[in-house]
Amino acid sequence: MGEQMTRQNLQISSLLLVGIITFGLPLVLRSPTYLHILILLYLYAYLTSSWNLVGGFAGVLPLGHAAFVGIGAYSSTILYLQYGISPWLGMIVGGILAAIVGIIIGLPTFKMRGAYFALATIAFGEGIRVMVENIDYLGPFNLNGPRGLQIPPRNVGLTNLMFTTKEPYYYIILIMLVAVLALTYFISRSKLGYYLNAGGEEPEAAMSLGVNVARCKLIAMAMSSFLTALAGTFYAQFTLFIHPKSIISLDLSFEIAFIALIGGRGSIAGPVLGALLLRPVSDFSRIYFGATLPGLHLIIFGTVLVLVMIYQPRGLQEPLTRVYHKLLYRLIPEPAGTE
Repeated sequence: MGEQMTRQNLQISSLLLVGIITFGLPLVLRSPTYLHILILLYLYAYLTSSWNLVGGFAGVLPLGHAAFVGIGAYSSTILYLQYGISPWLGMIVGGILAAIVGIIIGLPTFKMRGAYFALATIAFGEGIRVMVENIDYLGPFNLNGPRGLQIPPRNVGLTNLMFTTKEPYYYIILIMLVAVLALTYFISRSKLGYYLNAGGEEPEAAMSLGVNVARCKLIAMAMSSFLTALAGTFYAQFTLFIHPKSIISLDLSFEIAFIALIGGRGSIAGPVLGALLLRPVSDFSRIYFGATLPGLHLIIFGTVLVLVMIYQPRGLQEPLTRVYHKLLYRLIPEPAGTE
């Protein structure tokens, strides 16, 4: 019992150390370029963790989550530009709209299995992109079609989620990431998490035991859509420019899914591990090969995905977790004579 408590204390200490390092990085890392890369890394880890609520625990493969990013980005941006509403409020409005759309998408598609579900989510996501790209006005709201929307850099400050330096963006997305990881942790150990896992692996058996699988998946879809839309608002305020091909693209949807599959979907650490591996590759390939080899990062993602699916089908988190536990037991071995 004492050794178990010691291991738990060591695990907590290691988490605290990681937290101190991540929160202290901007104090020693002064390069805007590297801070920008870290912000995008945390953003994709957040997006993948949000996707993981439905794509990991519910056992389905949604490939249209960029639509929810777009809903969040366009909602907050339009409300800010046309009505002067703070992006913080627009973020909540966009999240609610995305949750409603997620439920509408989930109602018919959760009846499908395998590739049919994935194809249906692609169709919905692409349908939203095409609509936004070809409509200048949706009622009183100016979407500006394929030209997108530009946010003027005025009224800088926390109220408008707009800053002149990278550090505030770094801490905001880091806090968002910690919050979604904490939520994932509690859901994984809740009744909803157990129902989602059961419904994802053996839906017929779960339903025979009285689990409303469709209802649980819709709840997960609503939460996932809501959280994903929040990232859309953050991205819009971070870049100050959005347009359909960048914010509602299939590339973004695939990238989120690739990160989850490579890192290990259905786990808490998987999305973070996947982002840590793949986002630097993506950013540096765009920096050095973007002009000559556009789309190279997706080829790299696909190659890594094939290798991971062959040798580690449950993602990289599984072997890394084994290594971590071996290290833990080496640091604190079991007393002699125990079994």
